[in-house]
Formats: sequence, C-alpha cells, structure tokens
Amino acid sequence: MAGSRERLLVAKGVLGPMGGAERDLIRILPSLNELFRVSMATIQPSPELVEVCATNGIDLITPESEWEVPREALSTILDSGRGSASRVWGSCDGLEEAMSTAMALHLVSGDGSLPILDHVPPDLRVHLHLLEPHRGLYEDVLHRRVDGSPRRNLTLTKAALSRARSRDKALMMDLMSREGSAVSGNSRFIAKRAMEVYGIEAGVLWPCVDIDEFPEDPSGDPENPFPGSGEYVVTIGRASFVKGTWETISMLSGTGLSLAQVGGGDEDSISMLRRHAESKEVQVWFAPRLSSPDLVSLMRNSRATVSLAHNESFGLTPIESFSVGIPALFVNEGGFLDSVEDGINGRLIDRSDIEGWHSALHQASDRGTREDWASNGRERLSELDLGPEAHARRIRDLLRR
Repeated sequence: MAGSRERLLVAKGVLGPMGGAERDLIRILPSLNELFRVSMATIQPSPELVEVCATNGIDLITPESEWEVPREALSTILDSGRGSASRVWGSCDGLEEAMSTAMALHLVSGDGSLPILDHVPPDLRVHLHLLEPHRGLYEDVLHRRVDGSPRRNLTLTKAALSRARSRDKALMMDLMSREGSAVSGNSRFIAKRAMEVYGIEAGVLWPCVDIDEFPEDPSGDPENPFPGSGEYVVTIGRASFVKGTWETISMLSGTGLSLAQVGGGDEDSISMLRRHAESKEVQVWFAPRLSSPDLVSLMRNSRATVSLAHNESFGLTPIESFSVGIPALFVNEGGFLDSVEDGINGRLIDRSDIEGWHSALHQASDRGTREDWASNGRERLSELDLGPEAHARRIRDLLRR
C-alpha cells in the first residue's frame, strides 16, 4: 500500500516551541500520511514530532546539529539567521533524496522555513502555508515591550531591517516563480496581508483543530488548576505586547474578575505585568505549561476566554472555546473575524471600547446567553470543518490543482 501513494515532503523550520502552529502541523501528519507517503523535514524538531513520526511510520529528516533561532537584535538586522538556516537545511541527510522523489513540498512558514527554498529543485512544486508575513520585519509589534513602549527607536529599527525585508521578499518571489506553486494564508486576514506585503494572491487554508482535545462533556475533566477564588477569565498566549496582555489587565480593572494567563513569558515582562496588575487591582495567575485536559478544565470553569491580541493571524482560542462551550470575547481584528460572529457565538469588541468589554463580560455571566453562544459556536465549528482529515484533504486538493 505504501508504494501506491505519491510521496509528499512536508517541512517547517522550527517545531521546538510547540505553539499553536506546531501543534496544528503535528495533528495533520497522520492524516496526510494516509493520503501520501510523507517525509517530514525540520531543522529544529520537538519530542512530540519525533513521537508522531515514529508512531506513524513517517520518515523524519533532521540535521545532525539543530538550528537555533538567533534572538540578538544585530542578527535580525544583518539577517544572519537566514544564511545559517540555509546552511543547516543543506546539512540534512536525506533531504535531497526526499526532494527528488516527492511530487510536491508542503512548506509551513515560520522561523527558518523559507531558507529551505535555496535547496529545492526548480521543478518541484511548492505549496506554502503562510501563517503570517514575518511580523518583526513588517510591523513594529514585536519591537515593543509588554507595556507597548519601544525597545529601541522604531524608525531606525525599520530602516535597519530593510536588507532583511528585501531578502524575505526575494524568497517569496522565487517561490511564486516556480510552476505549479501556490500560497495559502492562515485566514482571510493573512491572505489580505500577503497581497499588502508581497503583492501576491493567496488562497485560504484554515488551521487544523482536533476538537476531541477540547470536549463538550466535562465528565473527564481533572480538577480545575486555577489556584485563586472567585470568578476569572482566561487569556492564552505568551505574555507580550503582541498578545495584548497589558491591555487585558487594564480592561479587567474594576470588574472584580481575575485573569488566568496561559503561555508564560520572559521574566522582565512577567515582572512588569505583576506591577501593572497590582496597580489596577486585578489578580493574575501566570499559569505554567498546562496539559490539554488541565487547560480544558481551566477554560470550562471560567467566565470567558478573552484576547486583545494585535492582528492575530487566525486564533485557535475561539475555536477551542466553541468546542468546550464557553463564551469567546475577542478584539475586533485579524483572524478572529473568521470564526467569531459578534452577538451570535461570542463577541467582537473594539480595542478601546472598555465599556463594551465590560458589557460583554456581563453578558457572558448569563446562563441563557452562554448556552446560545455555545450552541452557535458548535454550529460554526461544523461549518468550518477543521478536523485533521478534512485539513489533509484540502492540502491534497491544493497540491493536485
């Protein structure tokens, strides 16, 4: 049977952080391997990826020495990470053979991903799942501290990154020049950003969500890990300006609600947020890394999930909230518009409308409203059809066009 399937090479630069994009890719690999004979290539694997590949008989291609994402400002300005990533891709034993036998490359964007194109034969079709254009190159949100203050002069930073932007765009143009190659954005918002940043038309390929990880039935939930008393809301994502953590604390001032922040953050950001929360009289629990069952229990016992993230590319938290059956209150921006329908299955609220946020939090306490939003949210889940099997079929159809 394995010999009758076409070969597909799947690649992503970095899997180590195990955020939403990494979990998304790992979820679909078994389903893709039912449709194709898959090889998976990465220059920074995770234990979860290694386990999934071993369990499903997927060839895993990695370098002898993993690539480390450069974090220094000078490395970003000089774009040294692009060159080092390309060299590590070139050192991957088995990558050239996998490319020579694959019918296509399904490439997921992110740190270290695009430099693989330096090694891709010109006749190999490439489908890029664009999670978002590199935000550090095209926006200032990653160059701000958690409170929004600039880490350095933003005008000078933008000028200094011009070389890196040029090389990023050149890689994208190289991809689009390949016959049969295509780009799909992670949401309608990202498809629009692809046109704004690169001048290319992109389709839409929503991410994969396994709703079995976020069950409606609470009978299997572990004890709620929240250590405080009283009601709380949940926000998910690394504590940072781009995730709107500071603004979330400010918004909660005067509501009497605590905040459970899931995703951690660097020590300086957490310290700043603790002081900010104290000044706003908001209790915050900075959760450790939670298992899916613990996260479900935390969410199910909350007033709502909330996010003031800046132009989130898609946002898995609304989907997970629909699945569990709790209110989803999100800023009226970015990819959240693909899943949340204001007043139908949750709320979309302008960032600056504090009164609107407080009203939505009050709505979320009403039992009838919660039940209506949960029912409508599950209908939206059914419409989107984001399961691994459906996602794998969409990739297959894109590759065979």
